[in-house]
Amino acid sequence: MKKHSNSDKWLLFTNKIVLIFLVLIVLVPLLYILLASFLDPNVLLSKGISFNPKDWSIDGYTRIFQDDLMVKGFINSIIYSVGFTLVTIIVTIFAAYPLSLNGFKGKNVIMVFFLITMFFNGGLIPTYLVVKDLGMLNTIWSIILPGAISVWNIILARTFFKGLPKELFEAAKIDGASELKIFLKIVLPLSKPIIFVLALYAFVGQWNSYFDAMIYLEDQELHPLQLVLRSILIQNEVQPGMISDQLAMAELSKIAEQIKFASIVVSSLPLLIMYPFFQKYFEKGVMVGSLK
Repeated sequence: MKKHSNSDKWLLFTNKIVLIFLVLIVLVPLLYILLASFLDPNVLLSKGISFNPKDWSIDGYTRIFQDDLMVKGFINSIIYSVGFTLVTIIVTIFAAYPLSLNGFKGKNVIMVFFLITMFFNGGLIPTYLVVKDLGMLNTIWSIILPGAISVWNIILARTFFKGLPKELFEAAKIDGASELKIFLKIVLPLSKPIIFVLALYAFVGQWNSYFDAMIYLEDQELHPLQLVLRSILIQNEVQPGMISDQLAMAELSKIAEQIKFASIVVSSLPLLIMYPFFQKYFEKGVMVGSLK
């Protein structure tokens, strides 16, 4: 066991206290939203959080999944996020790998061109006009294609590829392997950490995005879950299918609060489910790409 000095012990103790405090800052609101989504609205407004099973209710979730627009938004978000993730990974890998090779001519010029786009862009109106002229308005491609290329992701992947052992490439070339075979048989199997990191970045970013859909999608049937959720949380517009017309205004307001909490939980589930599977690759991929 390594012995620590008194100053080290105090530093470690302080770090633990700070980390516990930060965890509580994140965890307490999440637990509150989760518990509130299962509580009867009357109990939540009068007593607050209650752990009595008699005060629990799944009415908020029932109303959400009975609403066609909410279910359609959830399906749309999955389609957009998965499609965006696949396109992002393919484009990033095929752009980053050649830029990591020493024999690729003109790679420095291309990287300068990429870096310029990180700091300067045409803005919202030119981007909208480009999407419109390409005929992508009110289509799935207006969500997937415009933001699929990220220069930061290309830099991260290129740095990872540069860190791969050059001896593997030399041995493969001696055995007669082509560049394509080297890429498919050696580079891709070794690139799982960075691929999972890129997938997590892309999926989370697209899942939480609503602005592009608000600009490019006019048809409500194409709206992602986050845009539907925005109307519930910000504009305070609960979908008509969630609440019957016979309810009084006071009761409607109470149930609307429960629907809001339940909507937040439903929209967060995919991220909470997928993160544990990506966690073992996440730290390795980010650290290798950053340290190099």
